[in-house]
Amino acid sequence: MPDAPKTGYHARMRHILAGACATLAATVALADAPQIVDAKAVPAGDAWRFSVTLAHPDTGWDHYADGWRIELDDGTILGTRELLHPHVTEQPFTRSLAGVSVPTGVTLVVVRARDNVDAWATETFRLQLPD
Repeated sequence: MPDAPKTGYHARMRHILAGACATLAATVALADAPQIVDAKAVPAGDAWRFSVTLAHPDTGWDHYADGWRIELDDGTILGTRELLHPHVTEQPFTRSLAGVSVPTGVTLVVVRARDNVDAWATETFRLQLPD
């Protein structure tokens, strides 16, 4: 009989660990940063129009991609596109931002996305501007 409590203990621990692993896996899946699938830039007069396609496992108002921005290599922000609602059933999705002033001589910009839980993503998309 001395082994009975130990066996029960091990069974409970396996159950607890399995639950913890499942919770951790779900948390990691929900913590995915928005992915920039594609980006395009078109000159529009003295400024530029950027169209950015994002993919993110939006779950609703509690966790969704809520913006993207255009930056220079040094981190200078040229323009920000706010996304005001989740896109749970529309993935990936494309939104545009016009009137972005890009300094003369700049041929490459950086696109960075964010979500309302994890903030700005560390992974970026480098976009070569057309001639």
